[in-house]
Amino acid sequence: MGLKERVYSLLVVSASERFNTALKELLAELPFEPVCMASSVNAAERMSSERSFDCVMVNSPLPDDPGLRFSVSSCANRETVVLLLVKSELHDQVHDRVSEQGVFTLAKPASRGAVLQAMSWLISARERLRKVSDKIQPLEKRMEEIQLVNRAKWLLVSKLSMSEPDAHHYIEHQAMNRCLPKGKVAQEIIALYS
Repeated sequence: MGLKERVYSLLVVSASERFNTALKELLAELPFEPVCMASSVNAAERMSSERSFDCVMVNSPLPDDPGLRFSVSSCANRETVVLLLVKSELHDQVHDRVSEQGVFTLAKPASRGAVLQAMSWLISARERLRKVSDKIQPLEKRMEEIQLVNRAKWLLVSKLSMSEPDAHHYIEHQAMNRCLPKGKVAQEIIALYS
C-alpha cells in the first residue's frame, strides 16, 4: 500500500474554536480518518486510553494543562507521533524540553503552509515508525519463544534431573518430531510441570 493510499487516525487536542475550525478545513486535504477532537488534556487522556492514534496534535495551552506532559507520554507509545503547537515566545524553551522524547513542535501563529508541512512530517514519521515496528515484532516474538524454551528447559532440569544440553535437545527433538514450533512444545512442558 502506497503512502497516498494510507489513512491515519488523528487526535486533536485544542480548546480554541477558531483553531479547530481552521484545522478542519485544512484536514479535508489530508489523509486523516477518523479525526477525534478533545478540548482538554483530561478528555484526550480518556480518548487515548480507549484507542491508539497514529498522530496527535496538541494546541497548547489547554484549560487544564499546558499539554507538554501529555505530548511526551503520547510519544511513549511507539506507534504515535505528536505535534505540539506553542506560542512563538515559548517555542525554543518548550522545544528543548520535549524534542528529545520525539515530540515535534511548531511555533504559533503558524501559516497554513507551515501546518501542512508539519502534518506531512507527522505522516513521514508515522511511516518510519510503522517500518521499525514491522521489524521489531518478529524479534519480540522470537524473544518470547526463547524465554519460553529457557523456562521449559529449567523445568526439565529441575523436575526430571536432565542436564541443560539434554533438556534443550529434548525440546528441539520434540518440536522436530511433532512438526511444532519450539515455543509450543515449551508451553506444553511448562503446563505439565508447573
